[in-house]
Amino acid sequence: MVPRSPRRPLHGVLLLDKPLGFTSNDALQKAKGLLRAEKGGHTGTLDPLATGLLPLCFGAATKFSQASLDADKRYRATLRLGQRTSTGDGEGEVTEERNAPTDRAVIEAAVARFLGVIDQVPPMHSALKHQGRALYDYARQGIEVERAARRVQIHSIDIIEWQSPLLVIDVCCSKGTYIRTLAEDIGLALGCGAHLAALRRTGSGPLDLQDAVTLDALAEMSDGERQQRLLPADVLLSAWPEVRLPDDEAGRFLTGLRRRVSLADAPAVRVYATQPRAFLGSAHITGGELIADRLLSPLEVQAQAA
Repeated sequence: MVPRSPRRPLHGVLLLDKPLGFTSNDALQKAKGLLRAEKGGHTGTLDPLATGLLPLCFGAATKFSQASLDADKRYRATLRLGQRTSTGDGEGEVTEERNAPTDRAVIEAAVARFLGVIDQVPPMHSALKHQGRALYDYARQGIEVERAARRVQIHSIDIIEWQSPLLVIDVCCSKGTYIRTLAEDIGLALGCGAHLAALRRTGSGPLDLQDAVTLDALAEMSDGERQQRLLPADVLLSAWPEVRLPDDEAGRFLTGLRRRVSLADAPAVRVYATQPRAFLGSAHITGGELIADRLLSPLEVQAQAA
């Protein structure tokens, strides 16, 4: 029996292009094994039927994964107009079929209705928990659970392609938006029904799919090449304002001490030592005080500079 390679502490963010058919945890465990990383987690679940950007956090980067969870998301979705299914996607049985509209102006008007703040009822076929169980567990047993509507925001919807009965759209939205529900609701607005035929996540906050690597490509790399794919933890916070501290105050900040700053209040900032420039953690500014939220340990600060 070939002995397993020992796990090791690795710190950073891997931008993964999740393949079709993998759960987010499947993809995490595969990447974690290839990197031989001790500690890792993903930042937001993608359905097995969805592909695309899945940021994976390892080591110290897991402390800042919430930033990616809370970030706006971008998707490219393919809607099959004229068909409703039992699951809202291509896996379910067709429950209703009608003619899809042929007038692009009608489609554009229907899509535009969903811009801005909207209320969505989460789909039964989702990982949302009810009494400790995922909704899809109930759905598989034919049990319908009452779900409260959730308020989300659709920042933009662009029609990329329309070739009846398939409609391809790009969506930028707030966290917690269900694209499957959006597809069904667009179908209802058109009066023909629709389901989500394909979904690809193309962005999460400042992170972009074009910088991601596939599991197959990762498997072909050498160990050194795999480690080079790890981005620093602060990439998750790159859209936040930056605060730099003098060297003599960086250590105090890492102990959690507050510091007076001549800066405007801010709900979230990323903090660095000045020389050498090193990421220390996240904080917020209230009433002229810099207050730490998530901090790296001194060893983690050293590890990112190595």
